[in-house]
Amino acid sequence: MLPPVQRLLELADAGGAARRWPRAALTDALRRELAGLRQALLDHEECELPDGPGIVALAEAALAARAAPALRPVLNATGIVIHTNLGRAPLAAEAVQAASDAARRGCDLEYDLQTGRRGPRAPGIEALLRTLTGAEAGMAVNNNAAAMLLALTALAAPGEVIVSRGELVEIGGGFRIPDIIQQGGARLVEVGSTNRTRVADYAAAITPATRMLLKVHQSNFAMVGFTEAASLAELAALSRSHGLLLMDDLGSGTLSPLPNGLAMLEPTVAQSIAAGSDVVAFSGDKLLGGPQAGLLAGRAEAIDRLRRHPLMRALRLDKMTLAALDATLRLHADPARAHSAVPVLRMLAQTEPVLQARAERLCALLSAHCEADVEHSVGHAGGGALPGQSIASRAANIRVPGLSADALARMLRAQHPAVVGRIHADRLLLDVLTLSDDDLPCVVEAVRAAIP
Repeated sequence: MLPPVQRLLELADAGGAARRWPRAALTDALRRELAGLRQALLDHEECELPDGPGIVALAEAALAARAAPALRPVLNATGIVIHTNLGRAPLAAEAVQAASDAARRGCDLEYDLQTGRRGPRAPGIEALLRTLTGAEAGMAVNNNAAAMLLALTALAAPGEVIVSRGELVEIGGGFRIPDIIQQGGARLVEVGSTNRTRVADYAAAITPATRMLLKVHQSNFAMVGFTEAASLAELAALSRSHGLLLMDDLGSGTLSPLPNGLAMLEPTVAQSIAAGSDVVAFSGDKLLGGPQAGLLAGRAEAIDRLRRHPLMRALRLDKMTLAALDATLRLHADPARAHSAVPVLRMLAQTEPVLQARAERLCALLSAHCEADVEHSVGHAGGGALPGQSIASRAANIRVPGLSADALARMLRAQHPAVVGRIHADRLLLDVLTLSDDDLPCVVEAVRAAIP
């Protein structure tokens, strides 16, 4: 027999719960728990019911869960530098400060301080993109899918867009290039085969309805073996000869050559512009190492059409994101500084001796709380960048007698901040590729608090 709400409130008064929570919220939580228990009785007649104090405890736990922040801080020990599920790129200190300054007070978001009148929205972003990419113009929207949607809607609809079959990719969350093209109001024309598409295939598909040639970075996969793809330079020449636009979706995108021999594996935006692309789309929160944004660079006439399109207002960035993006782009103006200040680039630039020393230090700090030893590990860039390319790393293999790797991982995820590692062959690995030296004491404290 379930107790009435009034009896549970009396128990809450006696146990102190009524002092910890507003009475209306506590009453509502108790009613929700009772409703759930009644349904359990209907579904399973012989289910075991908690007593009155147990129901109060369940209600308190539910209230605590609702009161918790929507986003919890996480220490990324997975070895995946741009981890989509963990917020992608961590921001540079300068970007964090810029976003904080924009949030605390007013800013000249759309205000010309010289004339005292309304001005363009964050013109500094366009100037930086011109400098960093060699493009005639640039702009930013709220993510790369939005950049693609805007460009296809404003530049290609209702005409045809020609794409190689080998580049009809699906990106995270199930978004597919064909779907984005369709949503943008254009018509997809597939050419070539999955593994081989020549410039002649594009040429043969051009009709009076063609508006754009689209090249798409393969992002999350690599195609090897008997393959062939038309180069950007070839497509640029073809598009010019037919009066068409050439768009390059670089996906992750990078503004300067990557460190540690990775430069040959990921084209830069400047290379795409130099090859003849009219519009290049790329992300802000991947290899760029900034906030979530979709960046567009290219010919002034094309970018101006995007800027004036009605859809642009729905896709524009807020002041905090613009401030963080501006600070990140300024760091990229000095590649040497960017490689030390932008966390994504700094992580990718780490050498094996540095990682070995950090892993040894972590294991030494953990030795008072659990068994830990260093082992060779393999990290990845993540975020659709450098597909198929592994990064040599090191990890702390941690063990607690009587606890499985799954159980220990679950306990670390329950800490504040949560620690998310990687389970491999029934071992819990804390990869130091994605942990800084400053993170190590927090990891040790999480392990100490998690172990019973």
